[in-house]
Amino acid sequence: MNRDEILGQLTTIFHDELDNDEIVLHFETTADDIEEWDSLSHIQLIVAVEKAFKVRFTSSEIQSWNNVGEMIDCILKK
Repeated sequence: MNRDEILGQLTTIFHDELDNDEIVLHFETTADDIEEWDSLSHIQLIVAVEKAFKVRFTSSEIQSWNNVGEMIDCILKK
């Protein structure tokens, strides 16, 4: 699986979890770019991503992400 394929899957997860099909994710997308992405929804997104990709993230990994691209890189390492 490559970065673009993961981005596509993440887009679906974001649409479902944030209940907004208008969201367009890019590697540089941050929580500041998406109105619905707040601290509570962040936790829901992490749980959904872990479930979808069958991975577990450490709190330090999650805190180190500055954008969606860094989340994808972490998924690829797993």
